[in-house]
Order: sequence, then structure tokens, then C-alpha cells
Amino acid sequence: MAVALWSLLLAVLMPPIFAAIAKASASGRYDNRAPREFLERQTGLSRRADWAQRNSFEALPAFLAGVLAAAIAGVDERWLATLSVAFIVARILYGICYLWDWAAARSLCWFTGFFCCIGLLILAALAAA
Repeated sequence: MAVALWSLLLAVLMPPIFAAIAKASASGRYDNRAPREFLERQTGLSRRADWAQRNSFEALPAFLAGVLAAAIAGVDERWLATLSVAFIVARILYGICYLWDWAAARSLCWFTGFFCCIGLLILAALAAA
């Protein structure tokens, strides 16, 4: 279960990492009083990093639910670890694709991560039955 728990930590760290990239690559002086407005005015890499940050936050609840449900239901450790690591790899690649503006590859990575979450939830339901 340690692999899945480390994966949870990495998933939680992804949004602030993308936020840091968005802020570091932004044009103009960062405005901490209105960070969302500042980032919404950005273009290029900074804007895409902000979008990657937002999507990373959006993906987090499904992954957290999947890992926790699978762990509580007693899903085999190999499946739990495999799907957790696959999710993290998919999300890292997703972020890279977002930063480089590779839309088709980004969508493939998104679906891969999404199906890892679905797989964890299905395995949890089967294990609990």
C-alpha cells in the first residue's frame, strides 16, 4: 500500500508545481492579491500551466477516492500499486503535453489517468462484494 500512498502525495503536489510554472513563466509582475485574474490574463506556456494546474485539482478527487476505496476494500496490492503508478505517470505526461501544447497526446494521457481511477473504483466494488 506504500506505493499507492506515495502516489497520493505526488498527485497532491502536482497542482502547486504547475501553479509555480505558470507564475514563473508569466509576463508582468505576479499579483498575489488577485492571482486568478493575473493568471487569466496570461498567454502561452503560463496560461497552459495554469490550465494544467486547474485540471490537476479536478482529477485529484477521483484518484483519492479510487485509492482509498481500493485500499479499504482490500484490493490486491499489485493492482493498487500498478493503477496508482499508472495514474501518476499519465498525469505527469498529461502536464508535459499541456505545457508543450500537444492537444491530442494530452487527451490520451487524460483518458489513461481517468481509466486508472475507474479501474480502482471497479476493483474496490468487486472486492467489497
